[in-house]
Amino acid sequence: MEQHRGLGTFKSQLPSVVTIGTFDGLHLGHQKILLSVCKEAKLRNLVSVLLTFHPHPRKVLFPNEALGLIQTQKEKLSRLGALGLDHVVIQEFSEDFARQTAAEFVEQVLIKGLNAKCVIIGYDHQFGHDRQGNIDFLRKYEADGFFEVREIPVEQIDEVYISSSKIRKAIAAGQIDLANHYLGQPYQVSGFVSRGLQNGRSIGYPTANVELTELEKILPADGVYAVSSELDGRMLYGMMNIGWRPTIREENKQRKIEVHFFDFESDIYEAYLALCIHQRIRSEQKFENLSALKDQLITDEKLVRGYFKIA
Repeated sequence: MEQHRGLGTFKSQLPSVVTIGTFDGLHLGHQKILLSVCKEAKLRNLVSVLLTFHPHPRKVLFPNEALGLIQTQKEKLSRLGALGLDHVVIQEFSEDFARQTAAEFVEQVLIKGLNAKCVIIGYDHQFGHDRQGNIDFLRKYEADGFFEVREIPVEQIDEVYISSSKIRKAIAAGQIDLANHYLGQPYQVSGFVSRGLQNGRSIGYPTANVELTELEKILPADGVYAVSSELDGRMLYGMMNIGWRPTIREENKQRKIEVHFFDFESDIYEAYLALCIHQRIRSEQKFENLSALKDQLITDEKLVRGYFKIA
């Protein structure tokens, strides 16, 4: 998959099959659209193209609204590559870009910039200034012979519409099973390992403190989770705590992410970890002392090992 930073860097000898969107999370509905784009491009001997945007348009249009992202740019691009796309064009989203009319967007971006011969979009996609463009607007260009338009109907799972906003709510509530079901894969957080207070080591549960690389990414509700991560070709399994560590006495407390990997003793200070979050085990709790905390961690470990089916 070729990556292009802006329309000006995109070049292809073949016309394209295009879809458009931010696609935060790349949930099952997004995947259906992208797989349709790839399939159509192969049938027609054209190239498949995703036009996506960075930063997220809502951060530009509504800067005062909080928006936790489901994926970092790095995570999204990695996932896109696995879906079989030929090209992804990452267009900087700015106020000037947002002021384009729907007609300007179609003529300058889709026709001139991407040489689109087929445009595939979701049933509710809107574009252009004041969201004037939609699938009916595109069909006017189809009638004039510029390109074909294909509509992807709403994707449903258990009669619930998939949307990035629903996934964000599920993650924030700690409903990781539901979020993963929508995403079609485990939710991820990633960052570098930093030095901690090493209280976990004193009770037999050393932890890696993970400093997030993307502070705008949404975090699950405080609690203990079953997680996995691949490090140097080895798959690691363990349990992660997100929260304020109420049992530990310390000044200037901050919300932290700590991970204990099973059957693993190597020093991974400054290592980069991409953590897949599989299941929530319990909410964060305050214990009377470290001994009581250790007893609970033993119980947590049994549950997580049982989830992963490891001895």
